[in-house]
Order: sequence, then C-alpha cells, then structure tokens
Amino acid sequence: MSAITYELIKTCKQTGARLGKVHTPHGSFDTPIFMPVGTLATVKTMSPEELKEMDAGIILSNTYHLWLRPGEDIVKEAGGLHKFMNWDRPILTDSGGFQVFSLSERRKIEEAGVHFRSHLNGEKLFLSPEKAMHIQNALGSDIMMALDECPPYPAEHAYMKKSVERTSRWAERCLAAHERKGDQGLFGIIQGGEYEDLRKQSAQDLVSLDFPGYAVGGLSVGEPKDVMNRVLEFTTPLMPTNKPRYLMGVGSPDSLIDGAIRGIDMFDCVLPTRIARNGTCMTSNGRLVVRNAKFERDYRPIDEQCDCYTCRNYSRAYIRHLIKCNETFGFRLTTYHNLYFLLNLMKQVRTAISEDRLGDFKQAFFEQYGFNEPNAKNF
Repeated sequence: MSAITYELIKTCKQTGARLGKVHTPHGSFDTPIFMPVGTLATVKTMSPEELKEMDAGIILSNTYHLWLRPGEDIVKEAGGLHKFMNWDRPILTDSGGFQVFSLSERRKIEEAGVHFRSHLNGEKLFLSPEKAMHIQNALGSDIMMALDECPPYPAEHAYMKKSVERTSRWAERCLAAHERKGDQGLFGIIQGGEYEDLRKQSAQDLVSLDFPGYAVGGLSVGEPKDVMNRVLEFTTPLMPTNKPRYLMGVGSPDSLIDGAIRGIDMFDCVLPTRIARNGTCMTSNGRLVVRNAKFERDYRPIDEQCDCYTCRNYSRAYIRHLIKCNETFGFRLTTYHNLYFLLNLMKQVRTAISEDRLGDFKQAFFEQYGFNEPNAKNF
C-alpha cells in the first residue's frame, strides 16, 4: 500500500474545486492547503509549537539546502527530519532541482544529472535523480519530489520538448532509486511550460508511472497570472482524480483561490515569510507595509478582521518600531500574521467548497482585497 493516499470528500458544484484529505505516515491534513516553507528545517522565526497553534497541517523543507547544511547524514543520525526539528506532523521535501537550476551561471545539465557549484563556497557538486532520492530517503520526509528540470520562462517549444522528455526519464530513475516506498511517498512533477501539447505529453508519461501524487511545476516563474491559470485549466484535468495535486511555488492569496478553483489541492511558497521580513503584511483589505511612516502612531492591529496572536496583542505602531529597529520580534510578529492569514484563508476556501459557494467567496474576497482593480498591487 502507498505511504500517501488521497480521499476526495466533495467537489464544489459552483466551481469544481476539490475538498479532500491526504493521509501520510505522520497524520492527515485537509485540502486545499497552504504549506509553510521551512527551507533549512525551520520556518523562519517560527517555532513548531507556533505553527501548530495556527494549525499548519504540513510544512515543506528543502533538499538542496539540507544536503549542503548540515548534511543528510546528520539529519538521518538524529532520527530523521521530524525528530531533528521537533515536528511530528507531515513534511514534504522538494528535490533540490529548482535551487540547482536557478544557479544558471554555475550549472551544466546532462543526461546523468546536473553539475553545479555550491552557492555557499563554490564547491563542485553533482545532483542526479539517484542522489536526490538518496538525500530525501535519509531526511525521511513523508512526501518526496522527483528530480525534474525547471526550464526558465519563456522557453522555446523545441527546448521545452527535450526538457519534458528528460524529466520523464529522470522520473523513472527516481522511482527505481526510491528505497523507502512503504513510509515515504514520491510525487512526479508535470512540466511543459505554457505548451498544451507538452503538458499533455508530460502528464501521460508520469501518470503511466503511477506515482501516489502529482505536482504542476514550471509555473510562478515569471509568467503572467492569466498564463498560469490557462495552463492549470488544461493540465489539472490530465491528473488522476484519486491522487493529490500540488502546485509548486505559489502563495499569493488570489493564486491560491484561483488554483483551488482549477482543481489544485496543495500549495507552497516562501512569499508570506519573505515579505514579512520587509514589514509587508497580508490583510483582509490587501497589502499593508507596516514599516511605512504613516503607521508611526497607528495603534490598531495589522488587520482588524484577524484574530491571530499578533493582531490580538500588538499594534501597527509597535510592530513598525520593532522592524525599523531591526528587532527580531518584529519579524516574528509579521511572519506569524502572514502565515496565519494564508492558513485561515485556506480554511475559508475549504468551508466555501463544502457549501458549494467558492465562486461567490472568490468574488467577495477579490472585491475586498482590491484584485478586481486594474492597477491592483500584488506581492
């Protein structure tokens, strides 16, 4: 039996969005879900207890970064990633491919894998499908990702076709090298850029390999939002209905709702934690940059409609003061708020699906958030 199973609970009559539950060796989580990113075995500035407080069902860690520091052997020796970081709920690890391919000046792709230099010290390294599986098996995550090639946007059709074919071959090698099928699930990643024929080819190749879940890769890499939505519209119907669907690297509120409407179950992004460290907050009325001078004497919470720890206890003026003084507590407060905001948004999405009104929810949310305005500021 697969380590990862998906239970479809309901489909929204208004939009077709899916309400479901993913079962893993470290518990189950409800979908659609947003996964906070803990790149180096920590969600920046947050404790595991705080993540549980805000009801994070699963978090993500990064294979490339943990391979470099502290090394997968140390994590394995510590009893695996869950024990190492004191997190007893599900963990997903990416394959490291995105980080390696983003080092465009420092890497060379060949059939065997990717040669590249470490961003830390310039050391020569090599990542292959087999190595990506070895590292993730040692980390012990519940959900592992196959190594894929992440082409830039835009890319020529001819290049993308070769890339998709390589990704399919690498997916087969990942399956063959995966040594812990009983307690770790491996997801395949559908590539193909904006090309419908290549997405179809990639999906057919990967579905034939019978992974326990599938991701849509190669989006949120600089393409316009309408391109991403169009790609999802023709890609998600190619994915099995009885397995989880994961859209990689997406975390803006509008894209989470749009993705759920197009049949996506899982999302992740560094966005809420990264912008929090610049004093940028997600609120029910849109983007708020709390470090701005106009909040110097504003004693209201970041979001008057939010009941998170930050908004219950601290004012915009105080948080602005902390961030202007570079105090870590300020970054903790904005990070807590942003993660809570997105996790709570997904709870509202799940409720709207269960009540067959996600389309109405989207319309009301977009109007309040300002996404319907022609020059709306996103993140």
